[in-house]
Amino acid sequence: MSLSKLASTDRLGPVMMAGGASIGGAAILAAAGAQPAAAVFVALATTAVTALALNRTRRNAPKALEAPSVSAAAGSPSYAALVNALPDPVMVVSAREPDDVIDRRLLFANAAASELLNIRGPDALLVTVVRDPKVLEAVDEALFGEIDAEAVYERGGMQERLLRVRARPLGRGPDGVRLALVVFRDETELRRVERTRADFLANASHELRTPLASLSGFIETLRGHAKGDERATERFLGIMQVQAERMSRLIDDLMSLSRIEFNEHIAPDGEVDLHHAASDVVDAVGPLAREQGVRLETALSEAGIAKVVGDRDQIVQVIQNLVDNALKYSVQGGVVSVVVETALSAEAAAAGSVPGAARLSLLTPDHATGLYAAVRVADVGAGMAREHLPRLTERFYRVEGQKSGERSGTGLGLAIVKHIMNRHRGGLVVESTLGQGTTFTAYWPLTT
Repeated sequence: MSLSKLASTDRLGPVMMAGGASIGGAAILAAAGAQPAAAVFVALATTAVTALALNRTRRNAPKALEAPSVSAAAGSPSYAALVNALPDPVMVVSAREPDDVIDRRLLFANAAASELLNIRGPDALLVTVVRDPKVLEAVDEALFGEIDAEAVYERGGMQERLLRVRARPLGRGPDGVRLALVVFRDETELRRVERTRADFLANASHELRTPLASLSGFIETLRGHAKGDERATERFLGIMQVQAERMSRLIDDLMSLSRIEFNEHIAPDGEVDLHHAASDVVDAVGPLAREQGVRLETALSEAGIAKVVGDRDQIVQVIQNLVDNALKYSVQGGVVSVVVETALSAEAAAAGSVPGAARLSLLTPDHATGLYAAVRVADVGAGMAREHLPRLTERFYRVEGQKSGERSGTGLGLAIVKHIMNRHRGGLVVESTLGQGTTFTAYWPLTT
């Protein structure tokens, strides 16, 4: 029987422990000191899953230890349906011996818990689905210390998640087994907002300091000994305009990055044809390429066969940033190529296309299954040494000694690309050879 379908016949009512006291009201009173919403949730979850646990342990218990039956209310939902409908993962853990690590088993897990922890069968061992020592310790405190306990559970991978875990003792079942309620509360978005705010303030203050100091110095000069000097005024005003434009680009990129990070854990559900997205970018940068004396070469797949799951504006921004980067580091007479490929495995998309080049996967999908479509953007500029590749997507990182012509960037373009690709469950690869150029490959899952 599936963990999420236990006790389908139990009906919502007051749950009675062996001593005869109702725990529904007790749970509400115990949670009353907390926030109202949290109190109601904890009381509801405690009441429902305890009833489920008692009913399951009761089936194999001796007759003398059998718990009183749960009262039924006509037309009320089953406990299983009620707990499965909760958005937060909820589990009941059972154990007998404190020294037996593999004795902790999942007596019940709702649908959200089964999805979060990838639970596939009944009576799963706790240590096989949660390996975090802090979480296991909190569960033990509830089971054997009979106290409420908390822990922070951080799940790695491409889509990092941070969850607050609360464990609460449920006493003993009719057969003497110890029970504990474990509830997970997702705080990923809250932590991301806090981190984004802190990063924004730190990065903005650092990067804005130089142009602001420059503007302040020129203003002081124009009001001082250069006052009335038309030639100096014209020259200084031109420099001030460049610095003001740099600050404007920086603020725009920081705001764009903050918005992308805020929604990074929410996968897009639109459909985008990479043929049209790449064509639009090439058409937009064409005049700039001609002005720089750089030739654009394209090899785009046919329209309609490279459709990927994504947000069109963000996918266009990825291609735009990669092409802009290639143009910035190209010399006059150079070539920038834009290639769209489709029906690739994840391994083929990330395999690279430049023999002998230093290659690094900057982002790899967590579950690289199915087919992908890729956009490869290559230049024949100065290239980069291997040691620079791991840091390319860091905010404000610039390769020392590289010249980007008159079009200085903000140092955020590749960071934006990585976060967009992460949101799209895609991948990003860089290949580079000193003196021969750099190739970036971004690849997205094809629509099914």
